[in-house]
Amino acid sequence: MASITIRNLDDSLKHRLRVQAAEHGRSMEEEAREILRKAVGKTVTPRNLGEVIHHRFAALGGVELDLPPREPMPEPPRLD
Repeated sequence: MASITIRNLDDSLKHRLRVQAAEHGRSMEEEAREILRKAVGKTVTPRNLGEVIHHRFAALGGVELDLPPREPMPEPPRLD
């Protein structure tokens, strides 16, 4: 198992962690591990780019675009 050291931890944050650990009947170290498990262990389902863009701008109401009709692809140039 790996170990980490957290430097420059604010005293009030350390105190709150100690109180929260005591409320849950755990050591501070185990409480910190549990907090990390919950925060990092969440699996986020990836969305495709189109869904991300749609979600970001959905609140704006959207836009109707006039799309030109599709035309057949031109023949590629012959190089012979």
